[in-house]
Amino acid sequence: MAKIVNTIKQPIDEEMKAFEKKFYASMKTNVSLLDRIMQYIVRRKGKQMRPMFVFLTAKMLGGTTEKTYRGAALVELIHTATLVHDDVVDDSSIRRGYFSINALWKNKIAVLVGDYLLSKSVLLATDHQDFDLLTAVSNAIREMSEGELLQIEKARNLDITEGIYFEIIRQKTATLIAACCKIGALSVKSDENLAKKMHRFGELTGIAFQIKDDLFDYTSTNIIGKPVGIDIKEQKMTLPLIYSINTASKTEKKWLIRSVKKHNKNKKRVREVIEYVKNHGGLNYAEQVMYDYRDKALRILDEFEDNEAKQSLKTLLNYVVERKH
Repeated sequence: MAKIVNTIKQPIDEEMKAFEKKFYASMKTNVSLLDRIMQYIVRRKGKQMRPMFVFLTAKMLGGTTEKTYRGAALVELIHTATLVHDDVVDDSSIRRGYFSINALWKNKIAVLVGDYLLSKSVLLATDHQDFDLLTAVSNAIREMSEGELLQIEKARNLDITEGIYFEIIRQKTATLIAACCKIGALSVKSDENLAKKMHRFGELTGIAFQIKDDLFDYTSTNIIGKPVGIDIKEQKMTLPLIYSINTASKTEKKWLIRSVKKHNKNKKRVREVIEYVKNHGGLNYAEQVMYDYRDKALRILDEFEDNEAKQSLKTLLNYVVERKH
């Protein structure tokens, strides 16, 4: 896995190293408690996939600029803020194998840290008059919030259709990856059509990414750090389950919905639901849909001239659907 990520990073290796230095420097603050938390966040960074999308898009379209670095910092600040806030909302104490901010410093501080990161992102854009980048990222934040609330509203009755499911994952997951690709394009060219095209590429990639995450819930060799069946336990309606409910007989449909609604904490029942979904084509269907989204995204890339960055975006897209965690 690390090998693939390194291959993807190759055309933007220098940029990513420079970005990390700039990003770390921007996280410094004179408030010692805040500085301690910022350093903790910086030390436990993930794969930095979102800045990679920004730099690869910019490089595919001609090269990186100072605006590209600001755009990458913008999305990383937003992404980090949403993770900090998500952990508070989900009452989660672990993030990427480390204690979450709210577990170490309590909810009030975690919420304030998330707010601080959001304010830093706004200032980064306004200080440099990057209003096009700010618009792109503000739309993403609005959609992410709407997606979360739509999911909460629908989860109460478990009345999620496939159409609603795609709207939720487009807003919750795909919208920020779409913003990354749009920002990458805007940082080197002010062509609105080009930016829209790259936004669509990111959206399709993000949807494929989320369907892959849904599939992990059904694999016994789950190694992404989330226990098998956790989505069912949390009453989250994922694509394999929605398909299975929609194609089930009346009796089976009742049993599936009752299992998720009333028996979602019963390990044996959750295992039975997982088996049902596997045996009735839920996983195959979701996989097929995921590959369709991947292929639509690849077709957008095919419109651009070949270069190293384009090849890396293709590899990144394939990594999204083939990854093991």
